[in-house]
This record gives sequence, C-alpha cells and structure tokens, in this order.
Amino acid sequence: MNRLPQTAQFRNKSATLQSMIILALLFFIFGLVSWVNTILVPYFQLTLQLSNFQSSLVTFAFYIAYLVMAIPSSFLLNKVGYKRGMMLGLWCMATGALLFVPAAYWRLYRLFLVGLFLLGVGLAILQSAANPYVTIVGPIESAAKRMSIVGTGNKLAGVIANLIFAGVVIREPDKVLMRGIESGSYTGEALETALDTLIKGVMMPYLILAIALFIFGIVVRYSVLPELDPSVVNKQSAEDGSPQKSIFQYPALILGVIAMFFHIGTQMIALATSIQYAGTMGESLAGPAKNIPSYTMLLTFLGYFIGIVSIPRYLKQRDALLICASLNLLLSVLIISTSGTVNFLGITSDISIWYLVMMGLPNALLYAGIWPLAINGLGKHTNLGSALLVMALCGSAFMPMIYHSLVELNSSLSPFAAMKYAYWILIPSFAYIVWYAAYGYRIRSWTKTNL
Repeated sequence: MNRLPQTAQFRNKSATLQSMIILALLFFIFGLVSWVNTILVPYFQLTLQLSNFQSSLVTFAFYIAYLVMAIPSSFLLNKVGYKRGMMLGLWCMATGALLFVPAAYWRLYRLFLVGLFLLGVGLAILQSAANPYVTIVGPIESAAKRMSIVGTGNKLAGVIANLIFAGVVIREPDKVLMRGIESGSYTGEALETALDTLIKGVMMPYLILAIALFIFGIVVRYSVLPELDPSVVNKQSAEDGSPQKSIFQYPALILGVIAMFFHIGTQMIALATSIQYAGTMGESLAGPAKNIPSYTMLLTFLGYFIGIVSIPRYLKQRDALLICASLNLLLSVLIISTSGTVNFLGITSDISIWYLVMMGLPNALLYAGIWPLAINGLGKHTNLGSALLVMALCGSAFMPMIYHSLVELNSSLSPFAAMKYAYWILIPSFAYIVWYAAYGYRIRSWTKTNL
C-alpha cells in the first residue's frame, strides 16, 4: 500500500480541511452511539426490568470491547490500512445496531448486550484509527486544539443523543406507560404487554442507524483521507536518544493510559448515573430528569470551544489538563460534602446533582490533554500506543460497575444516601489525573527520573 509521508499527505489545504470534516463526522458518530448509553441504562432498567447490577452491564458490554479489541485493531489497521479498517469498523457497528431489532422484538436482554458489544468493537477500530490522525496531522503542541475541534462533533452528538432518543423512542403514550410501570399500576400479563410496547420503540431508530453506518463506511473508504504511516511521524526527539524497543519502556504513555482510564470511567459515572440519582430524589425518566445528561454534554461542548480558542495560544495543553483535573477534584468533594434542595430547569433535587452536571465543562479538555502528552515521542510505537489509550476507554465499563458495587455495599442506607456516598470513587481518580498533569507525564524512565 502506498503511504505518503506526513508533509506530503497534508500539503493540500483543501484536502486537509475535507479530512478534518470527515474526522469531525466520525467523532460525531462516536458521540451519537456512545452517549446514548446514558439514557439506555435507565431505559433498559425499566423496560427489561433489570437490577442495578444488570443495568451496569449495559455500559460494560459496550465499553469492554475497547479492552478486547484495541490491540487487535492496531494489527488490523496495519494489515488492511486505516481507511479500509474504518469502513470495517463502521460495518461492525451497523451489525450491532441491526441486532437491536430482533432483541427488541423478543425483548431479549442478552441479545441487546451482544449488539452493544459489536457497537463497541466497531468504535474501538474507529478510535484506533481516528485519534492518531488528529494527533499527528500537525504540531504535537497543538494536538489538543485539533482534538478539541473534532471533539466538538463528539460532544454535539452527546448533547442531542438523549434528546433524539427521548423524542423518537419515548413518545407521549410511552410516558404514560412508564409512569404506570414505575407506580406499579401494571402487573402480570398487563405489565408484560406494556414492557413489550415500550421496548419495540427502539426498533426503527436502530434500523435506520444501521443503514446509515453501512453507507458512511463506504463514504469513508473512498474519501480524501490519506493513509498514514506511524513509523515516519511523531519521531522520538533527539535528546532522548534511540527509540525504545518496547512500548512499556515509555512511562509517560503507561501512566497516561491509567489517567485515561480514570477520566473516561469517571465521565461515564457522572453521565450514566445522573438520571438514576435524580430518581432517588423523586424525579422520573418520563419527566425533565431525562435531559440531565444533555445538560452535562452541553457544558462539555462549551468546554471544547474554550479549548479551541485558548490552546495553545493562551494556554498550554498540559496546563489546561492540570486546571481541569483540579476543578473536577474540587467538584467531587462538593458532591460528597454539600446538600440542599434546589429547583432548577424544572427539576427538584439535591444541589449535589448539579455539581455532577458541572463536571461536563472541565471534562472537555481532559481527554484532549491526556492523549497528546501520553503519545508524544512514540515514533514507530505510535499505533500500538494509541491502541493502549483506546483500551483505557474500558474505564467506562469497569468504573460504573465499581460505583454500583459501592451503592450495593451501602444498601442499608436510603437509595439517595447510598448513591451519594458511592461518588467517593471520583476523588482518588481525579487526584491521580492531577498528579499526572503536574508530574507523571514528564517521567521518561522507570528506574531513573529524567525530566
């Protein structure tokens, strides 16, 4: 396969612009498919009558694919090329979306999990390909800015994903059914009929999504996106000597993978548990509480624009990471330590839920800050390093499960108190990211600190 050097690949400004537009559309798809999980969790919990642990498997089945497929994805991309690999990833996602149709028709929880896993597998392939594109198409010091630009597509999808799902799937008659199910008005065969009616609402939207993903795969395959050769970009800097033989000889990368795990995991906790947390305060999925994840993502969308404007002209990406991680550490403490009833946007709740929502703003620049610091200087290991960072996205699979385990451990408390206490998991996670931004990313040797 003919792969051009980086300087030739992006010399044509028009082709570069078109490439960035395609990448932004890919990141939009990432967000549309990923962030809808924040409403799928409570939706499936109701329509499939799941326990808290079973509902956590909804996100687990989706994000565990990143752990399973990230490294195989890097080998796949080396074998078939980036563009053909992204097409296969989109087709895999189309297959997963298509499985929602029979799963909803027969209300099969396990088949839904298989569909979610295939969606995650496709996304793992796409993430392994798209992130290196964004990182290495320009100077490494402005990588966070470029990631912020394409990331706006991801977060825009996050803002509208729940609204689209709620608008298309949860219609007015469905809201009546939901309230009846939640109040216990339906029992026996009447309950089964109501649940069947509700769950079939996902069939048509996911069938349309499957067709769209299949077509977009063909579009990407024959687009202007160039093929990349990671062995000729992102070279090890001269002061570091010859490149390391093993990927594990790059402490900044390995420590960055851990930071990414914590960031992605805490982000999913904040998003996927917010509707359930509001439910412990008397708010219903059929009411305005269903919009809470969209408010969080709207702030994240705003945060990306701040990154686009300020990085690197006014703020170094490392400083942005440090500031944002510190803000989220502070908000985590406030979630645990403050209380008081407020009425905002039609939602009557404890003030702590709005601190959870506010995390969306600083969360915007954590991913964009960690990725370039971790991948800097990997040279020929760039592809594998990117795969390890993609593997870290499985934090969204494990961290919510750990959170729900903490909730179960405190089942003797009220549901509200048990969920609030479990948010303690956020504090050590953000404390680690603060450490990485302040010091960890500079470590170049496991045996001797070379700053």
